[in-house]
Amino acid sequence: MGLHLENTGIIYNQDVNKSKEFASKISDAFFNEGLATVKPKIFDMAEMPLNITFAVTIGGDGTLLKCARHYSRLNVPVFGFNMGRLGYLSQALPDELDFVIKKIKDRDFRIEERLMLKSSAENIALNDMVIRKELNARTSVLNLSINDRPVCSYMADGLIISTPTGSTAYALSAGGPVISPDIDCFIIVPICPHTLTARPIVINSNEKIKVSICENTGYQITADGQDIKPFQKEVVIEKYKNCAKLLLLNKEKSDFYRILRNKLHWGTAPNKC
Repeated sequence: MGLHLENTGIIYNQDVNKSKEFASKISDAFFNEGLATVKPKIFDMAEMPLNITFAVTIGGDGTLLKCARHYSRLNVPVFGFNMGRLGYLSQALPDELDFVIKKIKDRDFRIEERLMLKSSAENIALNDMVIRKELNARTSVLNLSINDRPVCSYMADGLIISTPTGSTAYALSAGGPVISPDIDCFIIVPICPHTLTARPIVINSNEKIKVSICENTGYQITADGQDIKPFQKEVVIEKYKNCAKLLLLNKEKSDFYRILRNKLHWGTAPNKC
């Protein structure tokens, strides 16, 4: 997949301090360094345009997730500058702008397609879908079936259905495995299950997941911790027809396993006495 810079949009999160100022700096750099013949336009995240060919986001992972969902429908690649906290998905810090410009000018990058989820409640997710009660956190009985065949019943606070991209997010905190983003699968992870026999399940991404509940109280399904939809009785989760397009710079520290070590301190042994 090629990268078309003629209509780049710079999208900032107004809730992140100085993100708009940095957006102006990026726009100037794209123009001054010849990546664009006119200065890229700047947009607030609440007003994401439809007619761009490349999206540069400024904020944190939440900003990038929202933009990736929006632009997955339009086949538009997304790149993120991190001005938030962890910045696991975002590729660069503000002080790396010159480095990013050089990498893009040299075409030293790749565009990865990442699996996404869709639900019958009409939301989509790049990281995960989370099912739980709307009004309280009391334990629920959640019946899981795959391809219309019963699998198990969870007594738990909720259920996470995660993509490989989301395996290092909420699913990991709930005890799920880390999955390399190039593996074609989904992960089902119970939240605080009330039995020791409830364990995460990894399934093929072409499977149809259905979660049904017996109670009359309302439930909700949340996409990427942002887009909340209510449902009654049951909800179906499947692979979304489109993928998110993430532009990743070809640099040593962007390797998946290196990011695990550097940002999550994965497998770091305690210091010797």
